[in-house]
Amino acid sequence: MAPSARPYRGVFPVVPTIFTETGDLDLAGQTRCVDFMIDAGSDGLCILANFSEQFVLTDAERELLMETILGHVAGRVPVIVTTTHFSTAACAARSRRAQELGAAMVMVMPPYHGATIRVPEAGITAFFQRVSDAIDIPIMIQDAPVSGTALSAELLARMAREIANVAYFKVEVPQAAAKLRRLIELGGDAVEGPWDGEEAITLLADLDAGATGAMTGGGYPDGIRQIIVPFLAGDREAAVAAYGRWLPLINHENRQCGLATAKILMKEGGIIACDAVRHPLADPHPASRAGLLDAARRLDPLVLRWAR
Repeated sequence: MAPSARPYRGVFPVVPTIFTETGDLDLAGQTRCVDFMIDAGSDGLCILANFSEQFVLTDAERELLMETILGHVAGRVPVIVTTTHFSTAACAARSRRAQELGAAMVMVMPPYHGATIRVPEAGITAFFQRVSDAIDIPIMIQDAPVSGTALSAELLARMAREIANVAYFKVEVPQAAAKLRRLIELGGDAVEGPWDGEEAITLLADLDAGATGAMTGGGYPDGIRQIIVPFLAGDREAAVAAYGRWLPLINHENRQCGLATAKILMKEGGIIACDAVRHPLADPHPASRAGLLDAARRLDPLVLRWAR
C-alpha cells in the first residue's frame, strides 16, 4: 500500500507494544504486528500512544521502538509518533527525533501531570507553538479526558489558524461529534484533519460531523475500513450497515478489554506469542477475554487468519 498524501485520511490505528512473558520488548513480535496491521488495510499507523502502553516504557525503549518500527515500515504507510510530555523542551526534542526517524506526524496531548497540575490556555498555546517551531511535520492535538484539560473548540481552532504545524485533532471527549462540528466551523481550512478516536465507539456520529480520519485500536483495521471507506466515498448506508455489524466488537474493546484487545486478538491469530500487558497493568478477566474472542469470531477479521 502506497503512503497516502496529505491531508491524511482514513484508518490510522494505534500499534500495541508487544512484550514477552517476562515483560521485555518482543521486537520480532512487534514487526509481525506492524506487518499485519498494514496488510489489514491501515492507511497509516500511530505508535507510542496510550493504547501502546507508552506510560510503562523507558526513554530507551521508546527510542528503540521508534527506530525499529519506523525502519521496518520503511515508508509503506505514514506513521504518527506520540511525543507527549509535560516539559515543552522534552516534547519538542521527542518530536524532532520522531521527524528525524521518518515520522509523518506527531500526536501530542496538552501538558498535564497527575490529577491536579495543569497549564492555563496561554501556556498551552505557547507549548504547542514551541513544539511547532521545532519541527516541519504536522501536529495532531489529542483532546482526551485522560489529560484532565478542557480544550475548547475555540482554543483548538485558534491554534490551528495561528500555529503553523497544528493541523490535526483527535477528539475523544463526550459529545465528540458536536465538538468536531464546532471545530470545523471555527477552524475552516486550517483544520486539515478532524479525527475520531476512542476505539471508534462514536465513529458514525463523528463521520456525520465531518471527521475524515479514525484512530482506533489495532486489532481489526479491516473492519474499521468497512465503515469509513464507504462513508468517505459517499455511501452512508453501507457505512451504517457495517457499523452495525462491527459495533459489538468495538464496544467490547471500548468497555471491556481496553488496550489489551489488539494483543489478545493477535495472539489468538498466531501473530504474536504473548498478549500480556506490562505490570502494573492487569490483564482482562478470562471471561472478558472469551467474550472478546466470541465477538471477533462472528466477524472473521483478518487478525484471526493472517498468520495461519
